[in-house]
Amino acid sequence: MKKITLFCCAGMSTSMLVSKMKEIATKDGKDYDISAYSLDELAKGEGSDVILIGPQVRYALKKVRDAFPNTPVSDIDMRTYGLMDGAGVIKIAEKLMQ
Repeated sequence: MKKITLFCCAGMSTSMLVSKMKEIATKDGKDYDISAYSLDELAKGEGSDVILIGPQVRYALKKVRDAFPNTPVSDIDMRTYGLMDGAGVIKIAEKLMQ
């Protein structure tokens, strides 16, 4: 099982995105543990295979990368996030996990 962790401001909109990602992963038969947290809960990223952050907290990208130097970390582009494109975010995560 691969662990995909998302971080944003408060976790509300990212939680909706996580639901869409889980639907896509289940439909495609992928074994992913996908969770979303606020940046205040950064320690929850421990053990992740990939960490993605929402565009509204892109300013924290360096902080997250510094906290997890051995984990791929990237931001989610504004368009993919705004469309709540669960499949698109999964593609981002899979590319980073390769």
